[in-house]
Amino acid sequence: MKNLLITLKKEIIPISLILILALARLIPHPPNFTPIIAVAIMSGYFFKNINLSFLALIVAMLVSDLFIGFYENVIFVYASLLLITFIFYKISNKISFKNLFIYGFAGSLIFFIVSNFGVWALGSPGVYDIAYEKNLNGLMQCYILAIAFFGNTFLSTLIFAYPAIFIYKSLNVRFGSR
Repeated sequence: MKNLLITLKKEIIPISLILILALARLIPHPPNFTPIIAVAIMSGYFFKNINLSFLALIVAMLVSDLFIGFYENVIFVYASLLLITFIFYKISNKISFKNLFIYGFAGSLIFFIVSNFGVWALGSPGVYDIAYEKNLNGLMQCYILAIAFFGNTFLSTLIFAYPAIFIYKSLNVRFGSR
């Protein structure tokens, strides 16, 4: 318990930023314009412990999904975000203002590929009731129709990730964390 309190005290700035980003999911927004990929990328950057990175992401998603509601392909969304967190945790020492644009694109692309694979595999009941053929043509159709949403995904990742890294670096300089 004492170790948990020490960890929480050291990690209060990144935990607060992750929770703020996650709560932004609850604000009405255009389709796929959420901070969650930025959360996945930045949790890998903020925390020096992979388990804490995963925990922050999962808690953020579960809390916001309790309000928004769970959906058919939730497993694919969570899997893509965990994969993004893992990848960016492994290269967290390389994340900077300069390359965050490319990393934001890569994270958005991973999310696009995995989550839309889930849409193809499970269908999309309740959204547009599109039943994709379970073959390569159906998969390609799913990806092609999803391209329209990629712009919002990528743009929102950048809009939320850049301020998060700026605030994190600014507060660490000011308060001497890490």
